Amino acid sequence: MVTNYLITGPPGSGKTTLLRRLSQKLVDIPLGGFLTREIREQGVRRGFTLESFQGKKAVLAHVSFPRTIAVGKYGVDLAALEDFVEEMMASQPVSLWIIDEIGKMECFSSKFTQVVGQLLDSPVPVVASVALKGGGFIAEVKQRPDVQLFHLTPQNRELLVTELEKLIRKALLLKKEK
Repeated sequence: MVTNYLITGPPGSGKTTLLRRLSQKLVDIPLGGFLTREIREQGVRRGFTLESFQGKKAVLAHVSFPRTIAVGKYGVDLAALEDFVEEMMASQPVSLWIIDEIGKMECFSSKFTQVVGQLLDSPVPVVASVALKGGGFIAEVKQRPDVQLFHLTPQNRELLVTELEKLIRKALLLKKEK
């Protein structure tokens, strides 16, 4: 049975915007997880922050960070990601997890992949954005039998928010009836 919903598409296709809009439509549901936001300086993308639904923030990656672990021009702060994920898991009770995103930067952290695996295995539904390309954990989550994968396009962008809202509300209603 499908209990998890993944949205994929190329960078800049609107995955984060879709998840933000979905979270705004689901304000009546206790949410856990996070959205990713760009750090812009003088109109140029310089990095990424993670922002939980409880108001916590962490800088995931920045061009000024050491490039010990890097994706493109961004140094990745694994310690900040792992501390953030630990704190995120303390946000209980949660009726829906929203994770933005399961991507290359995040998957450098075994703690992150372990936590996401636990969330996907749990009875609480997960909606997550996932990188279009990637092996390892990225490929594994897309192959799970409990996952429905949506490919975001300019044509389905508007409809997908409504469709996901309906699927989630139905899943939560069925869960409540059990």
